[in-house]
Amino acid sequence: MTEKILVVEDELVLRETLEYNLKKQGYEVCTAADGHTALALVREEQPDLILLDIMLPGMDGIEVCRVVRQEHNLPILMLTARDDEIDKIVGLEVGADDYITKPFSMRELLARIKAHLRRVRLLREESAPPPAAHSEEQRRFGDLQIDLSRREVYRDGELLHLKPKEYELLAYFADHRGRVLSREQLLEDVWGWDFSGGSRTVDVHIRWLREKIEPDPANPTRIITARGIGYRFEG
Repeated sequence: MTEKILVVEDELVLRETLEYNLKKQGYEVCTAADGHTALALVREEQPDLILLDIMLPGMDGIEVCRVVRQEHNLPILMLTARDDEIDKIVGLEVGADDYITKPFSMRELLARIKAHLRRVRLLREESAPPPAAHSEEQRRFGDLQIDLSRREVYRDGELLHLKPKEYELLAYFADHRGRVLSREQLLEDVWGWDFSGGSRTVDVHIRWLREKIEPDPANPTRIITARGIGYRFEG
């Protein structure tokens, strides 16, 4: 099945350049020049990945990302003309999976797109075991239940609404219970070797997870900080 990419970029020349190069790689491409059109296309076209510029007329890319993430679970790569750490952190905090700063190499951008789409394909394959294996795909830690086959997490029987990277991070912790995991290891194994963000990304996602799975996020008992190293999951 041909994967579909939505390009959201108000600069005409760059938008057409991206469309041309992505189609050369065999992707189906749809485009938008503003945030409102982008949201409509996400709902109509159901793309597999979004390339999303931060600076857009009307509704900026940060707000588009926030809305998309509330409704859909798909990779979002932010494009920004500013090498501003605040932009990057805000983009990640509203649910972006990655970012790339203009001007960028088309080869690098294509490599990142391929990596994110490959990761999504692998996760889909891993989360679709035969029905008979369903019972083996459960992880229970007290009132916390992780259903690996359905990519769902419950606490006290209530479904938690986790962002994609929050779920992947928690599932990784569950498979490495009791081990101290460095931020670098988490970045490499959960975000991928090609992710260009720093360790602050891990800390942000840990904070979000604690708010959802800890009885008292200010005094965590499930995700423990290993000072100076990283984190340990006790369940």
